[in-house]
Amino acid sequence: MVSNAKTSMITTDKVGTRPGMAGEGTPLKAAPGHELAMFGMGCFWGSEHTFREVPGVTATAVGYTGGKTQHPTYREVCSHTTGHNEVVLVEFDTAKTSYEKLLKVFWDNHNPTTLNRQGPDYGDQYRSGVYTFSDEQKAIAEKTKKAQAANFTQPIVTEIIDVPTFWIAEGYHQQYHDKTGSSVCPIDFGNRKG
Repeated sequence: MVSNAKTSMITTDKVGTRPGMAGEGTPLKAAPGHELAMFGMGCFWGSEHTFREVPGVTATAVGYTGGKTQHPTYREVCSHTTGHNEVVLVEFDTAKTSYEKLLKVFWDNHNPTTLNRQGPDYGDQYRSGVYTFSDEQKAIAEKTKKAQAANFTQPIVTEIIDVPTFWIAEGYHQQYHDKTGSSVCPIDFGNRKG
């Protein structure tokens, strides 16, 4: 477990496996030897699919965070009135991967220089964000953000904040690519140098 861990809330009892089985207020905790990470990088279908391919990631769930509406629905989030971001919650085995490696996946798989937009998707629910579970995670995220600045022609607009309350998305959004086999949201690689 990360040092100085912060607690958030989730509306499920096991990350990415049985959405909606537990009530509001269930503590968000990782299994022993695992940690949690949360990222906003555009459409959560594509983000989740990207992280599910990373060795050492043991579970994922998509949802909403950072807004003012409690129990938001997808329709409400898409109305641009809730302030929520589409995010992927990642549980990972620290013996098989690291938070730094997950941050590399995050930075490499979206455009962190476009405010409230990823490719054709626009709105505050598509903003770039890292939501940290500890002071250690926040320090690592800030360090990598500074290092990544050299790779882009525009300033990075990624928000890095303590993890807010996480609201799990509707069941049909969970592991969307795995369920449907259909293509997922496009990744915007714009504003990169070289």
